[in-house]
Amino acid sequence: MEALHFKTATFEEEVLKSEKPVLVDFWATWCGPCQMQGPIVEELAQERDDIKIGKVNVDEESDLAEKFGIMSIPTIIAFRDGEVVSKAVGVQTKDKLLDLLGL
Repeated sequence: MEALHFKTATFEEEVLKSEKPVLVDFWATWCGPCQMQGPIVEELAQERDDIKIGKVNVDEESDLAEKFGIMSIPTIIAFRDGEVVSKAVGVQTKDKLLDLLGL
């Protein structure tokens, strides 16, 4: 499955109420490091169906970026049971992304 695109209107239902762990990539189209992170996130989304993986475009969903204190991008946040369990700023490897989820 490819990475989902989370929107403010559906974030609670898709992320906070998810039964699976969720990895969210906060990014923007103009961000060079985000363009490097994107393919890693997409590859992981294709490989794993036991976790939900998606992206939030901070320019389009500024309310979400503000709510989660996004100051630099890319920022990856891992959620479990509606709670933030870990956060990383900057380009992350696939292994590091799994570590954020505790997998």
